[in-house]
Amino acid sequence: MIRIYLLWGLLSQTEDAPQPIPVTTRLFGDTVSLPCPKAESQQFLYWYRQTVGQLPNLVASVSYGSEPVLKGEFKNPRFKVEESEYVYNLIIRNISTLDEATYFCGMGTIYGMNYGNATFLAVKVSAPVHPGDYVTLQCTVLSETCTGEHSVYWFRAGSGESHPGVIYTPGNRRDECEKSPVTPSPTKSCVYSLSKNNLSLSDAGTYYCAVATCGEILFGNGTNLNI
Repeated sequence: MIRIYLLWGLLSQTEDAPQPIPVTTRLFGDTVSLPCPKAESQQFLYWYRQTVGQLPNLVASVSYGSEPVLKGEFKNPRFKVEESEYVYNLIIRNISTLDEATYFCGMGTIYGMNYGNATFLAVKVSAPVHPGDYVTLQCTVLSETCTGEHSVYWFRAGSGESHPGVIYTPGNRRDECEKSPVTPSPTKSCVYSLSKNNLSLSDAGTYYCAVATCGEILFGNGTNLNI
């Protein structure tokens, strides 16, 4: 059985967007290294992670001449800051879709900070399947305040189709939710699944999920199913 994970989030928008943020794409389970330049005139360096729809979270801080310090939920073996001659590298091991976010660093002194080197980390899920296989698509919903019923919709866009079509609407759901181990309290994690048996070539395409909750419709990232 193959499981494909999709994670939704609200998109944040700003009026000032002079340059697009570059995208760094890695496979699920890979290790990624994100650089931030060093400068002798700067005393401090901070690494931040911002998931869509959320405020930035401080990942690590560095006072030049001292060891890097990981913060909060990032104090685990998957995260590490390594120093080289010209850069500080934020290293993330065994990445998952929960690591998808914009990462950026801030550098400066007690008199001011400059922010830059932003990149969006996209995690690609590899899901090779064959005719006759069984697959489970999972959509993870992270919510802080809304604990009521969720309406979940599944869409598929086949090859050559410009718009996805609805393939499954299970109706209202009140799935059990658990405290998320990777996000601060009181965030809850709710998981919805769509199983497909005896796959055929006609099942190939890009699958999306959408969750209607608390007056909003939240769309998930698309995942390609190649058969």
